Amino acid sequence: MRPPKPWDVEAGTSGAPPLYPSMLESPQLRWAFIRKVYSIISIQLLLTVAVAAVIVTVHPISHFFVSTPAGLALYICLLVLPFITLCPLYFCYQRHPVNFLLLGLFTVSLSFGIGLTCAFTSGKVILEAAILTSVVVVSLTLYTFWAARRGHDFSFLGPFLFGALLVLLVFAFIQLLFPLGRLSVMIYGALAAIIFCGYIIYDTDNLIKRYTYDDYIWAAVALYLDIVNLFMSLLTLLRAADS
Repeated sequence: MRPPKPWDVEAGTSGAPPLYPSMLESPQLRWAFIRKVYSIISIQLLLTVAVAAVIVTVHPISHFFVSTPAGLALYICLLVLPFITLCPLYFCYQRHPVNFLLLGLFTVSLSFGIGLTCAFTSGKVILEAAILTSVVVVSLTLYTFWAARRGHDFSFLGPFLFGALLVLLVFAFIQLLFPLGRLSVMIYGALAAIIFCGYIIYDTDNLIKRYTYDDYIWAAVALYLDIVNLFMSLLTLLRAADS
């Protein structure tokens, strides 16, 4: 019996089958890139859980942020800081270790906002949202890898998801100015969860096919934001249903 033919190194398929049918690059390099991105995301999520857990368990921290003028000002700064951090990160994403320092600052500042939201939410709702987020993220990730292997492409989702995100932002702005009640909050949470489920598929597909090897920071930021926003959307939905 003849041994199986090895994959062609020059064709970029040595040692492993391609991740998708038209793949020309080396699967080993792409898998190494994917592992690097998911390692960064795992560290970001662990850091987020640690920061949020401290804020939830140490009650004086949350009370300081919501009951004093200095705390409110600091809270607003922490909400704006992640967006400010993305600007220098855009220009320094290939400069090590500056890129990781900026990424850590982005993650920690965003984690404070998540922790303060969880501090005023029941533990049952937080646990339900965390379990749902974990199940959905793992399921959609596995599905996207399975679909990519069979030739499916999800790049067409980009314009639709961007348009849906704009509608969601306008909806949130209207809700902020003219509160429409608990039902509208539940609708907002459900729509946001659906949109970020789509973004998980879209960004995972980009991770498999389109990101270059130098884009590991941006790939990690995109998927991390998808996961965090999905969790916050489910938290909003479940908290409105529980109240």
